[in-house]
Amino acid sequence: MILITGATGLVGRHLVARLMREQLPIRCFLPARRARQLPWDSRDAHAPEIVEGSVTDEEAFFRAVTGCHAVIHLENAMWWGRRRDLENVELAGARALAAVARAARVGRIITVSQLGAAPSSAFALHRVKGEVEQALRNSGVAYTIIRSGIIYAPDDAFINHIASMLRINPLAFALPGRGDVVLHPIYIDDLIEALYRSLDRIRLVDTTIEIGGGEYMSLRDLIRTIMRVTRMPRLVLPLPPYLLRWITGLYSRILPRALMTSQWLDVLATNRTAPLGSVYSHFGFQPRRFEETLLTYLPQRAHFAGLLRDSFRRRPRPD
Repeated sequence: MILITGATGLVGRHLVARLMREQLPIRCFLPARRARQLPWDSRDAHAPEIVEGSVTDEEAFFRAVTGCHAVIHLENAMWWGRRRDLENVELAGARALAAVARAARVGRIITVSQLGAAPSSAFALHRVKGEVEQALRNSGVAYTIIRSGIIYAPDDAFINHIASMLRINPLAFALPGRGDVVLHPIYIDDLIEALYRSLDRIRLVDTTIEIGGGEYMSLRDLIRTIMRVTRMPRLVLPLPPYLLRWITGLYSRILPRALMTSQWLDVLATNRTAPLGSVYSHFGFQPRRFEETLLTYLPQRAHFAGLLRDSFRRRPRPD
């Protein structure tokens, strides 16, 4: 049995769909409010078993992990922009998982982290991600930590938010700094394939690996690519990152969710790359290229509707 936390999130729902196609036994640990709105057909013969509860409720969490040989821990709050969301959802959840997985004799914990994660990082996102990694390494349970580049998908909260910002401003796009930081975006299907193959990769036990997509690109090039694919050319206006942090802080006081958050700016503060051949060397396949993949879905999306949906989405809670 494989337990998945955060199963209704971006990575989680794609992973559940893949494991259902493979007809593997799955259990999902979800808060009650999310368990009522599942992104998959609960009547499917291979639909996962649902255990309701919060990742901070160790009793419920213990019930969920009991009988599972692997836990894929995906519960996160990384795009919401507030440190307390990261601490209340991710860090507290990782500490609870460490305790219950050890007590239930779980075989291995697999989790997705961020390139640049470190407990000593100057950036809140990467500092909390590093603390999560540390909690799992010290859990006494075998682990595999996959640090990935920025994940993009038809339903992501990064590329689609950039396209939404282009839609609402017909003149310019505010670029953090000069846009010369180097990123390593990875497509969701490639990350899901890596997670699926990691279940059988014994050599990945007790390792931390870093992966990204098929190419490096600067932030400026990434923005230009999105403009080209969506046919929304705009003036790129470099602004100091501290000014954008102030603006996003103001937005977050007005709307439940700003499109550009402080955690965005943490990711974009410095180069975030993995070795180009890491996906092939660890998992045996080549990841997709950025622009070719965007062309398959981004021009068809309704970006203004996505703007309204994402700006008023309910904030995450550990429940």
